[in-house]
Amino acid sequence: MATARKLPSGSYRVRKYDYTDENGKKHYKSFTASNKTEAEQLARDYSSGSAPHKTMTLNEAMTEYIDNRTSTLSPRTISSYKSIRDNYLKCLSGKKLNRITQADIQRAINIEAAHLSAKTVHNIHGFLTAVMYTYRPDFQIRTALPKKVRSQINVPSESSINRLMEAIKDTDMELPVLLAAFGPMRRGEICALRAEDISGNVVHVCRNIVKSADADVWREKAPKSFAGDRYIEFPDFVRKKWESTGITSGRFVTLCPDTITKKFPLILQENGIPHFRFHDLRHYSASIQHALGVPDVYIMQRGGWGNDSTLKQVYRHAMEQQERKQNKRINDYFSKKYDSKYDPKKKGSHK
Repeated sequence: MATARKLPSGSYRVRKYDYTDENGKKHYKSFTASNKTEAEQLARDYSSGSAPHKTMTLNEAMTEYIDNRTSTLSPRTISSYKSIRDNYLKCLSGKKLNRITQADIQRAINIEAAHLSAKTVHNIHGFLTAVMYTYRPDFQIRTALPKKVRSQINVPSESSINRLMEAIKDTDMELPVLLAAFGPMRRGEICALRAEDISGNVVHVCRNIVKSADADVWREKAPKSFAGDRYIEFPDFVRKKWESTGITSGRFVTLCPDTITKKFPLILQENGIPHFRFHDLRHYSASIQHALGVPDVYIMQRGGWGNDSTLKQVYRHAMEQQERKQNKRINDYFSKKYDSKYDPKKKGSHK
């Protein structure tokens, strides 16, 4: 393998034999980069680049990557990948895969980080990395990414849930709320629920409704993850609600997931209930189970969580609330006992 030579400009270049023409003249390819390692990497990539995908542009590689996984990834994931391909990394999208360097990737990520959240940048880089590893498996990616901001999770209070229960009584939102708060089920799972999936108080969560990647059409598929296929035993008052619908076959909920998402905040606003998302009803359910001392493994099974990252966020929120209460108790005690010693207006009142 040829060694990169440093140019007067400070860059590094590798000259690699390409072919000999009909006149016997040898032709070489030059590979230039800002450092020796990247220049030699470009040359190595070219040497192993006889396969057609080596000459693809990044945009073409992204498209092929997506097309090859349409039947295995969820429509939501496919839609997210297409959005990244169409809207971001514009300075790289038309570039040949075997000419992209780490410096190019870092510059592209820096551009996106200037106006996007850290989470979005990580998602973009994750997709880019997956594509590059697929088509250039020997290429080492070491990008400096913005630090993620700790996400704030919202757990509605018991008071908010009680007021919500009154507000949605005998409406088309009552059953969705009950299934989410006391299950807990996701909105797509709720909209896909059929009478055939229920036996007594037990619901078999085995369906999900998702929007297709290429059209504004809702399609039924398997649950979000392996952990999502589960059995949930509901309390009697929830069973009585679905029985009161009189539905013995087909779906219980005629609303689509987007309609639930749009109607829910209007209900809160109209009834003066502090804002939280419909999805936060699941967090409420998890927090109550945790307060009852239910082991995490059972909370995760009931909610269809494949790992405990969400539960940790819920618990942190609960601990922060407790911390505020305990801090108030501590400060109220010290204030009552010692305020008069440091407040001239209260001097003489301390005992």
